[in-house]
Amino acid sequence: MPEDRIRYDILVQEALRGVVRKVLQEVAQAGLPGNHHFFIRFVTNAPGVRISSRLKERYPEEMTIVIQYQYWDLKVSEKGFEVVLSFSDVPEKLEIPFAAVRGFYDPSASFEVEFEVRTEPQPHAEPEEPTPLKEEARQATKRKPAAERKSDGKEEPVQEKVEGKGAEVVSLDAFRKK
Repeated sequence: MPEDRIRYDILVQEALRGVVRKVLQEVAQAGLPGNHHFFIRFVTNAPGVRISSRLKERYPEEMTIVIQYQYWDLKVSEKGFEVVLSFSDVPEKLEIPFAAVRGFYDPSASFEVEFEVRTEPQPHAEPEEPTPLKEEARQATKRKPAAERKSDGKEEPVQEKVEGKGAEVVSLDAFRKK
C-alpha cells in the first residue's frame, strides 16, 4: 500500500473541526436555531482544557457537555471555545480547545463527527475506544420503565452511570416542555 505523505486523515480532521467551530460561532452570535442542540465530548486532561478542580476530579479523563437550554457566555475563537454551564446548580466556566474535542453530535440533524485527540501518553493506561455520541445521547434520554414512574404518570430526572467512568447523566426529559 502506498504511503500517505499528504496526511489526508489529519486534513479531514482539521476540516471537520472547522465545521464545529463555525457552528459554535453562529450559535454564539444568534443562539440555537430551532431544535438544534449539541453533545460535545472532550478529553479533560488534554493540553489547554481549563475546568474547575471539582469537575477535573469528577471527570478525570473525558466529559460530555450539552449545549441546549442552560448555557451562558459562549465565546468561540480559532483555537477553541468557552462556555458557562451549571453543574448541580453551580455555574462553571469551561475552556475547551478544539484539539481536545473527541466528539460532536447534533441529534436534531443526525450530524455526528468523531475526532482523534492526542494527549500525553500514559505509560500504564490502556487506549480507550471512543464511544459514539449518539449512544451517549440515547442513554441520556432513556425513559424509565412504567414500573419506575410516579403514580401520576410523570417522570422524574434519572441519573445513571455512563460507560463506567463515573459520569452522571440527567435525563433530558426533565427539561422538555410537555
